[in-house]
Amino acid sequence: MKMLNRFLILASLFGISACVHSANNTSPPPTQVVYRFDDHRYLELTGFNCEGGLTYTDTKKNIHTVIYENSDRYRVYTKTFIHPSERYIVIPVYGESESLTISKDYGQTWEGARFSPGGGADPYGKRIPARKTAYGMDVVAGENTSPLYEDVISFTVINDQGFMLTKWGDIYMSSKPFDEPNTHGGKWGKDYLSLDAIQNYRSTFADRKNFQNLPTKVPAVKNYTGWDKMRCNPDLGLPASEQGK
Repeated sequence: MKMLNRFLILASLFGISACVHSANNTSPPPTQVVYRFDDHRYLELTGFNCEGGLTYTDTKKNIHTVIYENSDRYRVYTKTFIHPSERYIVIPVYGESESLTISKDYGQTWEGARFSPGGGADPYGKRIPARKTAYGMDVVAGENTSPLYEDVISFTVINDQGFMLTKWGDIYMSSKPFDEPNTHGGKWGKDYLSLDAIQNYRSTFADRKNFQNLPTKVPAVKNYTGWDKMRCNPDLGLPASEQGK
């Protein structure tokens, strides 16, 4: 029952039908391009109601990899998403700002990234108020170490570094790229933390080489030819009787 309720909430947030695709409908799930990085790199989603499996394709490098299986029910990200970076790729998830899947080799292999414990922008609850998530859960001021999905304005990935901007004016970022993972500096791109945590709260990451001389604002993106948001048709593949619900 809890899982069903969760599905209904998610469906209402997406503005799509809360009806599960009919089990006796044997048509295969449709595939659609939901994001273009440029003219040769894109994401495809296979599934009904804008959730399912997700694949990454780079036609120039002949890369075609599965990021999420259909059973994972990936849900398209709805915030502003600007992504000119090619080597370092980040895939965020709808409703879960802390869930990030990354590639550091142009999309050939994928792994998880995280918001580092102690990397929050306001650990003492002085600026960011108590609030509720989209699911109605209470968030106590000062206790969250990563931004809520509802807090996010945009996610930008440029120069092999990710930047998440929130409505509170905080920037959460990954480290600068670091090509010697076995030396001081750690594995770059896998930990996200706020600029405040580095500058003011002395996070344990603050002394690492790839967290030095960080940008203090989201870098400007010029001449970007990709999409600024993911796009998805929730009616694709559905019978006419189920479309638009």
